[in-house]
Amino acid sequence: MKPSISYLQGALRKADEKLKRAEEDVADGYPDDAVSRAYYAVFHAMTAVLATRGLSFSSHSQTIGAFNREFVHTGLFSKGVTQTVRQMFEHRQTGDYEWAQSVDAKTAADDVAAAKLLLGQCRDLIERYIRDNAT
Repeated sequence: MKPSISYLQGALRKADEKLKRAEEDVADGYPDDAVSRAYYAVFHAMTAVLATRGLSFSSHSQTIGAFNREFVHTGLFSKGVTQTVRQMFEHRQTGDYEWAQSVDAKTAADDVAAAKLLLGQCRDLIERYIRDNAT
């Protein structure tokens, strides 16, 4: 089923909000929150990109796996994207759930930079989809 334009735009808006907060969290010295928000910025963007193919999944691992299959293996995204997203997921797990451990500031800054890049690539694909499917 084709996603609505408003669904895709809403997902991008949510991703933008998460990325903006992740950048603020890095600047304010909250690396655990930054990696969580950076990951969710990417997750929302990947979910929207998958929707352009009529795909939706109930788990993070299914979403990442499908994105890998549909967009990385086909060459639309570079091969390193899957590893980057999996690392971001692990950093989020640490930041959100590990009481005795925190993510360091460099890792947070790297995740935010990666999220910004990936969100831009997802946005390009989604905007192309919207142009091609506008009625």
